[in-house]
Amino acid sequence: MASAVALSQTDAIPTGEELVARAKAMIPTLRERARACVAARDVPAESIAEMHEAGFFRILQPRRWGGYEMHPNVFYDVQKALAEGCMSTGWMYGVVGCHPYEIALFHEEAQAEVWGKDTSTLVSSSYQPVGKVTPVEGGYRLSGRWGFSTGSVHCQWVVLGAMVPPREEGGAPDMRAFLLPRADYTIDTDSWHVFGLQGTGSHDVIVDDVFVPEHRTHRSVDGFLCANPGQETNPGPLYTLPWAQVFMRSVSTAAFGGARAAINAAVEIAQSRVSTNTGKASKDDPFMNAAIARAHAEVTEMEQTLRLTFEDLMAHAERGESIPMEKRTFYAYNSSSVVRRMADLVDDMVKLLGGRAIYMSSPILQPWLDLHAGRAHVANDPANRTADLVGGMLGREPSFTFL
Repeated sequence: MASAVALSQTDAIPTGEELVARAKAMIPTLRERARACVAARDVPAESIAEMHEAGFFRILQPRRWGGYEMHPNVFYDVQKALAEGCMSTGWMYGVVGCHPYEIALFHEEAQAEVWGKDTSTLVSSSYQPVGKVTPVEGGYRLSGRWGFSTGSVHCQWVVLGAMVPPREEGGAPDMRAFLLPRADYTIDTDSWHVFGLQGTGSHDVIVDDVFVPEHRTHRSVDGFLCANPGQETNPGPLYTLPWAQVFMRSVSTAAFGGARAAINAAVEIAQSRVSTNTGKASKDDPFMNAAIARAHAEVTEMEQTLRLTFEDLMAHAERGESIPMEKRTFYAYNSSSVVRRMADLVDDMVKLLGGRAIYMSSPILQPWLDLHAGRAHVANDPANRTADLVGGMLGREPSFTFL
């Protein structure tokens, strides 16, 4: 087995502030590449290379495997900045960039397979439980077709969701994530044709009856209980957080960058737009000003709320305390609701920008489409969280283990 490659004392680890500054510096470049990203239905290779060079993919990776093992808010701040330049790029970074966290929860042998030869290896995913699983000696046979594997062409491994059949009649199936190397699956690069987030490269992944050893599986219940095999070798407080809390934020946070881009676009349009029909200037329209002010204020409030979420989660982890279930259900609900709320705020601005907002060249159009596409992710549907949130208030146990 390959040994871990920890950063030495002489290795320069950037500060969180430096990483966020690097991400903000990329905004103009990402904005320039955004149309090409959308047209190619994938993030440009140059952007991936620059994110590697900046160290962004190492933020949640264990130090013993060459990572920075940083506070999650650094990761999310980087994601927001990237998404302000191009929401597809920010979305892809959020999904692919959070997987070093999950790989750290797998058995040590799986970690070594992924990072033993190259600590910059990237992993994509699709957690849809659609695979066919057959238990065999030492592991499982896996087959199926999974959609929405964001950034898959840039990755050398994939994590796929599937249900392991119950061992006893009448028993419950066991939801697991299966880790596969690139040689064990194919990618259908002509499957991602959507109206928003086109540049995320969320292609279909196809698996045809491959063997997955036991050590390359991660049980959903272990992530829920914060009792993962990888914590034996990655014992830092960071890796004691509920995995779902980390992942859910990775698919809601890009929306903050998209919303900021939309607000900036609305201000840009309003500064020069004068209606040819009424002669009124948008910058003097009290309804336009109110929509922009409301969007700016509410996006800022949501951003501060989710920042405090992880300050609180990490405080529990650093004290070695378990996180109360009422907090987990509440934080999951908050994360699930922000994308829809921001999409609604941008809707209100678009409605007031008249014909200037309907051209494909309009700077507000792409973030508007991206926000509405982001609403479709299962983790961004608050209806999936209400039963557990209110159930906890009524004293019931949670029914949804992805918390």
